[in-house]
Amino acid sequence: MRIDLTGKTALVTGSTQGIGRAIATTLADAGARVAVNGRNADTVAAVIAELREENPERSLVPAAGDVTTEDGAATVLAATGDVDVLVNNLGIFGATPALDISDDEWRRYFDVNVLAAVRLIRATLPGMMARGWGRVLDIASDSAVVIPAEMIHYGMSKTALLAVSRGFAKEAAGTGVTVNSVLAGPTHTGGVEDFVYSLVDQELPWDEAQREFMRLHRPQSLLQRLIEPEEIANMVAYLASPLASATTGAAVRVDGGYIDAIVP
Repeated sequence: MRIDLTGKTALVTGSTQGIGRAIATTLADAGARVAVNGRNADTVAAVIAELREENPERSLVPAAGDVTTEDGAATVLAATGDVDVLVNNLGIFGATPALDISDDEWRRYFDVNVLAAVRLIRATLPGMMARGWGRVLDIASDSAVVIPAEMIHYGMSKTALLAVSRGFAKEAAGTGVTVNSVLAGPTHTGGVEDFVYSLVDQELPWDEAQREFMRLHRPQSLLQRLIEPEEIANMVAYLASPLASATTGAAVRVDGGYIDAIVP
């Protein structure tokens, strides 16, 4: 199986670090022209320089802007051009006791994790449908199904994202455009390292801290380790490719067996 995205343009939101950066890299290595997105133009430029240094053949364009606002999303789309593959990766998370989550925080999580994705789908889906081909991928989480007690606002936003994906898949039915969500499990990124240390002894070496976190807070994991961002990116690249033409309206798991169900 060869994943070939030559001639396709992909926009990956929140792609200057972590899972988003891994997805942008993998799609570019598959031949796509990839718009790298972040709020800060200097950061975006620095990441593109690093990725080109690793592989000068990667086709990368800067698409700086805050997609959680209408103006920012418009700026990003203008820099990207016609989008063939939209990856809604941008998201925020954090641990807060359930009864301490304020109205403003509930709104913020919905605005960033859900509404920003909806805004970009609404802007790009008509063009994909008119061209008869496209891919929309929403990066969700195991927390969409197994709501974590320490961050139910995050879980709520990711559950909503599953509904968004399924609903827009119905809108695109029969057009050659697929819309799917990816249920990412506990993944090893810089932000997650901070999160892990907020829940376990900060004096522990990273390997021990990771094992302690999985034992105490994610004991359902069959993988029994954090997932690497590249493992999420590999699934995204497959779903973004022509090879996944019969997969749409789905919630595809890359969760290390964390969700205790045969199907999501």
